[in-house]
Amino acid sequence: MPTNADPDAIMMLRVKNGDMEALAILVDKYKQPVINFIYRTIQDENEAEDLAQAVFLQVYKSACRYRVSAKFSTWLFTIARNLCLNEIRRRSRHPVESLQTLPSDDEDSVLRQFADTRVCTPPDALLQRELVQKVEQALAQLPEKQRTAILLCRQEEMSYEEIAKVIGCSLSATKSLIHRGRETLRQKLNPYLRSGSLEALQK
Repeated sequence: MPTNADPDAIMMLRVKNGDMEALAILVDKYKQPVINFIYRTIQDENEAEDLAQAVFLQVYKSACRYRVSAKFSTWLFTIARNLCLNEIRRRSRHPVESLQTLPSDDEDSVLRQFADTRVCTPPDALLQRELVQKVEQALAQLPEKQRTAILLCRQEEMSYEEIAKVIGCSLSATKSLIHRGRETLRQKLNPYLRSGSLEALQK
């Protein structure tokens, strides 16, 4: 992929060359979308920021191996999804433990980017609180791949091709996952669909 096709990939190449300012720019741009994605995947506000920190720490540590083979956002959300899956598996083994991040001094400049995001709120601020809860509950009940595909399609506006790369499915399988997930959400949330409050789910 030509580097001029994705300015964020170019920024990540600067990170690869040791440019910490470029890393700060990427963190500032993506920290809230990543937190939102994680929150809606693991349904835990208290852990969403900590896990997002782990995502960007992995970006930082993987910079030396970074190659432009896809959009930066695709690579980033693949990392986020993988860490979410690891956290879900860890919780199934140790349900009473909380996620711990142990940054080194070299990583402190990355973590400072999160200083003002302690409270994680769902992105659909205009929806009533009860409706937000219904949507989150319905999303949480979807199979993981369906939920991830819909979140990326809806929240991050990724193409089907990009989503397929993140979840490791073929393009046709990804389209099927999104279709089935949307149909399930429509059934669960049918009373609200009439009001148009869930218009975003129809896109």
